[in-house]
Amino acid sequence: MSGSKTVSISSDPEFLQELSEYLEVLSNPVRLKILKLIERDPKEINEIAARIDTSYGNTKKHIDQLVKIGLVKKEAGFGRETAKGIHPVWKFSLVEGGLGLLLKNMGVFSRINIPMGYGEIQERLETITASIRDESGTCYSALHLVSGSESGRTYPLKKDRILIGRADPGAGAGTAKGDIVLPDSYAGVTRISKPHASLMRIGNSWQIEDHGSSGGTYLNAELLKPMNRYPVKNGDLIDLAIGGSSARFIVVSNE
Repeated sequence: MSGSKTVSISSDPEFLQELSEYLEVLSNPVRLKILKLIERDPKEINEIAARIDTSYGNTKKHIDQLVKIGLVKKEAGFGRETAKGIHPVWKFSLVEGGLGLLLKNMGVFSRINIPMGYGEIQERLETITASIRDESGTCYSALHLVSGSESGRTYPLKKDRILIGRADPGAGAGTAKGDIVLPDSYAGVTRISKPHASLMRIGNSWQIEDHGSSGGTYLNAELLKPMNRYPVKNGDLIDLAIGGSSARFIVVSNE
């Protein structure tokens, strides 16, 4: 499928230069900590600086770089109340789906055939990928959920076969620790008792299989044929059903 292809861009030095600049911004681990910190709630620079234990000036430089590459947005808000009242402040937050976008980009970049003379790009890719895994708190491959009420949650892939589906009160005996069980807000996903899909580790890689789900399983926007296995790689998009009650995951592979 298209998601497993290696991309060659050796004839596009302009893209390589832009990619190098993008990765240079992200190669600083402090900036990845900032992205995680503002994932849920907008924060002003003073608050961010206190949480990451650095100066206001340094924090602002980091924030400006993240705004420049389109991962962070700036909007007006109100600060904490003081003796002089409440004052307007600038607050910073992730753009909608920001971490998902970052993971998807890193997945695409990891499949690029880097030409000779651009070794720093490969080094930055490896550094950033390792830092993302450190921030997620897992050394395993994982699925990162980027849609719905549980958006932002990361599910480590800790065993060789993992069932994926929606919570079913009567399915306790049919599921095991490590399976991916979504809440009822993901109504387009089939109940876990008859799983929507499953992931299997085959050697050093992962494969996905749809189990005849009503909503279908999509890999990089391509509908999968039920009861067939398809390889998945770092940065691939997996959709369980489509529409407002579907679930979209990004593959974060450690293989």
